[in-house]
Amino acid sequence: MNEISFAPAGEQGIVLQLGTSMDETTNRRIRCLMEQLHGKKGIRELIPSFCSLLVLFDLHKTNYDRMKELLTVEVNRLQELPELIKKVYRIPVCYGGSYGEDLDYVAEHAGLTRKEVIDLHSGRDYLIYMLGFLPGFAYLGGMDERLFCPRLPSPRVKIPAGSVGIGGEQTGIYPLDSPGGWQLIGRTPLHPYDPQREPAFLYEMGEYIRFCPISEAEYLALERDLAAGKTVMEWQ
Repeated sequence: MNEISFAPAGEQGIVLQLGTSMDETTNRRIRCLMEQLHGKKGIRELIPSFCSLLVLFDLHKTNYDRMKELLTVEVNRLQELPELIKKVYRIPVCYGGSYGEDLDYVAEHAGLTRKEVIDLHSGRDYLIYMLGFLPGFAYLGGMDERLFCPRLPSPRVKIPAGSVGIGGEQTGIYPLDSPGGWQLIGRTPLHPYDPQREPAFLYEMGEYIRFCPISEAEYLALERDLAAGKTVMEWQ
């Protein structure tokens, strides 16, 4: 295993650096460590990122030195990473038109047709490395290099919830109406984040997303079903 490092994060936190690159092995190491640490005395919260894990602890039950000792023991148990179940969420996306106004730009930038962009974008499973920026915003890895595309020179003031975009080497879904600077290529009627739903988040770090092209008619039908409170099991 690569050498790890520890760093304090305020009075009640410690950061474990478990890698130096955004890759599936480092992500699996973080996920396995989180499973091992779940329920351990003194730990209040575990917050993963691309290559590190922030551990927040309760000063009434432990301290930095004891927590660092516990974490060192648990990290040493990660010499052989167990295989984890791969869970894939199928996300229906209507590409182009008013749902993805930057699809033509992305195609031109990549030297591809619109169909080739859609086929490449929807042709693989994307690992969710972490959630952040907005509730339910998934940072995805594994996009085809031919689709890498610069962000907008000036971010849009408002991007509709469900918009699927490309920014640099990554792709993702805007879970809420928000400002944003990614190139928009499509939109999903599903809601990655819904505070009235249990669970509120559609997916979690360590799971996978696969984008599935649908027509505008299918998009509108799914949107009506969701608005009526129907659970669209096909896309779970």
